[in-house]
Amino acid sequence: MFALVDCNNFYASCERAFNPALEGKPIVVLSNNDGCVIARSNEAKAVGVPMGAAAFQFKELFIQHKISVFSSNYALYGDMSNRVMNILATFCPDMEIYSIDEAFLQFNGFELFDYTTYGIKMSQTVKQWTGIPVSIGFAPTKGLSKIANKIAKKFPKETNTVYVIDSEEKRIKALKWTKIEDVWGIGFQHAKRLQNVGVKTAYDFTQLPDDWVRKHLSVVGLRLKRELEGIPTLALDEVKKKKAIATTRSFDKNYTQFAQLKERVSTFAVTCSEKLRKQQSCCNLVMVFVHTNGHRKDLPQYSRSIVIKTNYPTNSSIEIIKLANKGLEAIFKAGYSYKKAGVIVMGITPDSATQLNLFVKEHPKHKQLMHVMDKLNNNIGQKKLKFACQDMGRTWKMNQEKLSPRYTTRLDEVITISV
Repeated sequence: MFALVDCNNFYASCERAFNPALEGKPIVVLSNNDGCVIARSNEAKAVGVPMGAAAFQFKELFIQHKISVFSSNYALYGDMSNRVMNILATFCPDMEIYSIDEAFLQFNGFELFDYTTYGIKMSQTVKQWTGIPVSIGFAPTKGLSKIANKIAKKFPKETNTVYVIDSEEKRIKALKWTKIEDVWGIGFQHAKRLQNVGVKTAYDFTQLPDDWVRKHLSVVGLRLKRELEGIPTLALDEVKKKKAIATTRSFDKNYTQFAQLKERVSTFAVTCSEKLRKQQSCCNLVMVFVHTNGHRKDLPQYSRSIVIKTNYPTNSSIEIIKLANKGLEAIFKAGYSYKKAGVIVMGITPDSATQLNLFVKEHPKHKQLMHVMDKLNNNIGQKKLKFACQDMGRTWKMNQEKLSPRYTTRLDEVITISV
């Protein structure tokens, strides 16, 4: 049996966990630089705030309905997610963290358990220990557990936030209730194609011939059909190391000088290198890109990228900075106003099994130096120790005018209680 545990309105729930006065009040959370709405409480949805709404266009609506607006507090959300996942792991060791607010659990050897009772205990424990409400759907497959979770979330009073699909009757009833566009793995284009042939629900989808599904939705669609039929096809995914690591930023203003771009690209290269070392990997390719502001139609436009191959697998910040700046020199053109740049490291391999080169090799002291730098930055604060090519007094910071305190990760922002 599989279970999908989904945190309800996760970002909003994190804000409410430390500010109970927000219970029952409309909340929205904004994206990077307070650009657009990326999360809404049910109350905010009810008054007509759409997902992706540009914040500046909905200011009046926010004021009219007394909507609490927050900047994305990733430090808080990430820590609260980690707490929820650690609690779930105590109930079931086989877990796949699907996203910041979702996890699949596989209950092997739990056949004698009452899943509804066990699910309610899980839900109550997470709520009591973190303040985050969750919905839980149990089913024989991952695909069906997604649907069971939707039912638990849609009818919280009737289900007590836990729903179990454990019979053929429940499976068919759930599939007939689920619209085809709401099925996990069915995107907009596939939903439109299926609707054109009379498929309105998930149940209709399961009645299609396998050959038709394979032809029009590929083997991925056929696997999904099997899942909805109650045939386990998708196993829990193992945690995998990233195949590419990117650090990209939009600038606070337009940059015209090479030196300005060089400092930013060098900093991005350092960040990519740190991420490589954190997952114990090396890269064999470094990509650098730049582009101007596409919204400024009054300015000339330019964008370019370049990929440079390393001489040997590396995760040294020194080496990756050199390669990134070499790439920037090749693609930079004077006379343009640049708004964004980025560094992407690719061709990632384990640092324990690197291919040696007879003619060139990395400086033997780089590995020790990187280890010391990482340790110091972790102990005394991020980015305290920098390279000379970086701006010593600058740390990239998003526009976060409505940022709530980072209650769980900063001692100086810990919650205070008035007696």
